[in-house]
Amino acid sequence: MDKEEAARAAHKARTQKHKEVVDAKIAAAQTDKGLLLVLTGNGKGKSSSAFGMVARMLGYGRRVAIFQFIKGAENVGERAFFSALPGVIWEKCGEGFTWETQSRERDIAAARAGWEKAKAALQDPDIALVVLDELTYLVTYRYLELEEIMPVLEARPPMQHVVITGRSAHKTLVDAADTVSAIADVKHAFRDGVRAQEGIDR
Repeated sequence: MDKEEAARAAHKARTQKHKEVVDAKIAAAQTDKGLLLVLTGNGKGKSSSAFGMVARMLGYGRRVAIFQFIKGAENVGERAFFSALPGVIWEKCGEGFTWETQSRERDIAAARAGWEKAKAALQDPDIALVVLDELTYLVTYRYLELEEIMPVLEARPPMQHVVITGRSAHKTLVDAADTVSAIADVKHAFRDGVRAQEGIDR
């Protein structure tokens, strides 16, 4: 056997072993349930990941509800696209970033009004996916207490999925989640003076 044949044989053996491991894990995963996902960290892409799951759900013909807190006053491409589609509830639950409103009272009022709408969606078994975009900030800034949030999440319909996004997710949310991703900030064009670009940043 020459070196090329030996390399092919070794590759086949490695991939076959890998396939056996993966197939065994797939076979062992037999539970279906509504998942709680937390997308956190300082890097870009948390909300974008959530909206990717929105697209997947819509691809299966299922209903979704999106509640965009804090930055809800901005015009963003995903809202322009998704809010016009059937099967989508999109609620703006904020007036903009806190440094823009400069009013804690207004920010709390907007957050609480949005949470009341989100609570209704979190009780509706016909909604397959609820996205609570930037909810972590409501906890960090004490606009909402975890004691108000957690019972609603825990009591939601059994097959309803929830995605929570935002930096610095509270340990309680992380511990309760089925899947957690922390997106790291390695580089960002904004720090080099590049404006937010349509279709990429907004």
